[in-house]
Amino acid sequence: MDNNLDLFFAAIADPTRRAVVERLVEGPASVSELHAPHQMALPSFMKHLGKLEEAGLVRSVKSGRVRTLHIEAAPLADAEAWLNRQRGQWSRRLDRLQALAEANEEVSQ
Repeated sequence: MDNNLDLFFAAIADPTRRAVVERLVEGPASVSELHAPHQMALPSFMKHLGKLEEAGLVRSVKSGRVRTLHIEAAPLADAEAWLNRQRGQWSRRLDRLQALAEANEEVSQ
């Protein structure tokens, strides 16, 4: 799981790849459609798609000469679960810190 999270966060660390993921959330798209809004050479853009595929965030299907990409929800769900666990741990820690601060305030009054 840790390696999958590493790949996920490395993949979405780049704004181009985040834009691709955001677009694919709306539905499948061809490589040319995904590439169109980006000011870079197609080979460079294909490297970004490769990183997303390596992380399991997208899958591609080739039909004739057209390669269509689809979003994969599982890595997003795994990352969300990890973030929720982290949020829960920090919330509990902050609650304990607040309780300690309030107890110290009562003692000093």
